[in-house]
Amino acid sequence: MPKIQAATVAEHRASQRAALLDAARTLLSQHPEQIPGLAEVAQHAGLARSSVYSYFKSRADMFDALVIDTFPRWSAYVEKHMDEATAPGPKIQAYVEANLQLVARGDHALARALASAGSSEALASSSRLMHDRLEAPLRAALTDHGSSDPVRMAELVQSIVYALSRMIEGGLPLRTATGLARELLSPYLDLDSG
Repeated sequence: MPKIQAATVAEHRASQRAALLDAARTLLSQHPEQIPGLAEVAQHAGLARSSVYSYFKSRADMFDALVIDTFPRWSAYVEKHMDEATAPGPKIQAYVEANLQLVARGDHALARALASAGSSEALASSSRLMHDRLEAPLRAALTDHGSSDPVRMAELVQSIVYALSRMIEGGLPLRTATGLARELLSPYLDLDSG
């Protein structure tokens, strides 16, 4: 098989696999309490049910792949918002607000749905990698901000994210949640002076 043809086949396979993962992500985001079957995912992707088995051995295998695909997107989203801030205090605030935005748009519900659909090993590994990847820039921002204990301070910041995430999932508007975070963190981050 010529190289160009092989590349085209590989691109086609990658495109179909991505379409299946996007379809599964969409279906889970719309109804996190209902784990879709392979046939439903294939239909939503516009593919034949039998073609799903060319990419995934089972529904659990597909959701493990979705876990591995989804968590880096969360990290990248948060990192992008932190990178847009120019000083340590605003970087920390950006970390909190980006995480809350993801919760408000349903990504956290998707993560919970994935937790119930995928294997615990894939979830634990991806979740650990995501948290490690997120903690590094948060700790760096806290260090740059002058924290005497950036590891524990990162845990405190994360506890604020968790608490406000639960409130958002309980119906609190994102704007109110970010306002509460800003009210609580502004004195420490010295946001009002910069």
